[in-house]
Formats: sequence, structure tokens, C-alpha cells
Amino acid sequence: MAKNKYTPRILIGLTAFVVYLLVAARPIPPEAVLVPQWLRSLESGYPRQAASGAEDPPEGRPLGELIPFRLGPRFGYFDSGGVFSLSRETQGGLAMNRDFWALYDGEGAIEVRNPQDERVITIARNQGYPLFMDGRFFLLGDELNYLTALDSSGGAEWTYDFAAPITGIDAAAGMVLTGFLDGTVEILDSQGRRIFDLKPGGSRLAAIYACRISRDGSRLAIVSGYDDQRFLLLERSGDSWKVAYHEFLSDGFRRDVHLAFVDGDRRVAFEREGGIGIYDIAGRRVYQADLEGRVYRLEDRGDGNLLFAITALSETRKELVAIRYPGTVIMRAPFRSRYAFLERQGERLYVGGGSAIASFSLERR
Repeated sequence: MAKNKYTPRILIGLTAFVVYLLVAARPIPPEAVLVPQWLRSLESGYPRQAASGAEDPPEGRPLGELIPFRLGPRFGYFDSGGVFSLSRETQGGLAMNRDFWALYDGEGAIEVRNPQDERVITIARNQGYPLFMDGRFFLLGDELNYLTALDSSGGAEWTYDFAAPITGIDAAAGMVLTGFLDGTVEILDSQGRRIFDLKPGGSRLAAIYACRISRDGSRLAIVSGYDDQRFLLLERSGDSWKVAYHEFLSDGFRRDVHLAFVDGDRRVAFEREGGIGIYDIAGRRVYQADLEGRVYRLEDRGDGNLLFAITALSETRKELVAIRYPGTVIMRAPFRSRYAFLERQGERLYVGGGSAIASFSLERR
């Protein structure tokens, strides 16, 4: 009886300890060191969990900027001090970003809530998936064949029908970038009108596996095709976008690919065979960081001359990796977990594994 009672608690503690110890014990020479700040269990049952040794925050006290997380079946929000505004298990589908979240199951209305668990809008029953991008609400058709922009009350502003199933989407600067199974990319303006389209081609199988738009809308990053896969960077020229750089990436992946503008949009990080490619926009050159396993998580900030990623060496073996620009791996910290979480906020790094999240400060020494 004692074994059954305490085994889950011990496993939670051990998992958290492994994440904490193996990650925190590895310095990043010579510029910076990851210094542990706190460690939190997601299964405590107390969503407003105070930092270790601190008093619980008063009811209604602002928690500061909240960070969204999803770790296995659990999701929610926490602040830089380790206080959770929300921590619960998913039920059906989940859409979330820094400002909003919603659970959906294909039946009934979709209730959109904020990180404080307050209702924001209700989307009337519709067959589709909610998306939150660029501070706006969208509904993607359940067959990935249309996109509807929603107003602040949940009503439709406009709907755009696609000629092929969508395989990638991003939004910034009032525009929506979409990629499709037929290998086409399109840009819609704030009124849902198509203002640009391109079919990169050059591969045996046409499909868009990832697409991103820079925060000011001036650049597009695309990973397209299979056998050979291609990485492309496009830059705005008047009312259009022109290819500024492209590279073939051998066979590539027939699945979603990690892709992000990082370092203040001065670089683009993308998954490629054998690791991560890092394109330096000013230098017009790609560098490669060689990694073991599959890229599992890639943080989308990559500032301070460092980029962090988590790789999956197996189903339960993960590795936190630090990359110094232009592409040198300077830290590898293994841990065991089926799921993993990674987020970066300036000089703070948040890593999740098992049923715990740990916070580290990046200190220059």
C-alpha cells in the first residue's frame, strides 16, 4: 500500500530533479551561464502557485507578463516568478498563444478565454479550428480549405476559400501568409484579399512544409518540396516579394518543419537534415549547427547571440542544446521525458519535462 501511495509522488520528484540537475549543471562557456531560479510541478493542483518560500499572491494581484505552456496533456500560463494563472489538462483540441486559449471538440460553440481564465468571446458552432495570430481571431475550416477572420464579438469579417489544403500559416503586420499542399504560398491582406502568390517548385513533390513572415512583413521564409527540399527567403520589393536566397536541402522531411525568424529578425533558423540551418540575412549565408536526433522544440527569439533548441534522441530521451551564432553548439544537456517544453523571454529560459517546469536566468560572466 505504501508503495502505491508514494510512487507517483516520487516519480514526479525524480523527473523534476533530473530536468533541474542535468540542465542547470551545464555552464555555457565563456559568455554566459544558466543559473537555476525555480522549479515547479504541474500536478500540484494549485494554479496560483507561489515561488518556493514565498507567500501566495493576494487574490486579484497582477501576475505580470504570462507565458503559455503545453507539456503533454497539460497546458496553462505562468509568470516569470513561477506563479501559475492557469494549469489544467486538455480536453479535445487546444488553440493558444500569449493572449488567448480555447478548447474545442467539433461540437457546440467555442469559448475563447484569456490567460486569467476569463471569457473573451464565443465563436458560434462551426466546423473548424480556432487560430490566434497577430492579435486577431481566425477560424480554419475542418478540411483545411478555408480561413475566416473573426471580429471582437466572434462574427465573421471575411472568409477566403483555398484551392488546396493548407499546410502552413503565419500572420504579422496585418497580413496572413499561407502555404498549401500543392506547393503554393499566398499572402492575404487585412481585408482577406490575395495580394501575392508564388509556387517555388524545383522539387519532385510539391508541398509547403513551413512558412513564416517577419514581424514587419518585409520578409518571408519558406521550406518547400520534397526530393529536393528547398529553403527560400523572400524580401519585399514594392507590392511584391522577390527571392533573395534559396538553397536545396537534399531529400528533406515529409512533415511539418521547424522554422523561425530569430535574433530580432536578423536571422532565420530552420530544421534540416543533421541539425539546424541558420541563415544570416545581412551576410547572405547559411551556417549549420550539427545536432543528434530530431529537432523537437525551437525557441523563436534567439537573441543575445544564442539560440536554444530541444532535440529528441528517442521517444523518452531529450537534449537541451545551446547554439552560439553563427552555428556552433556550445552546450548539450540531456534529460528524460516523453514531452518537453521550451520558451525564452530575454535573459530567462524556461524548460519543461515530465510534469515540471524549471526557470533559468542567462547570466554573463
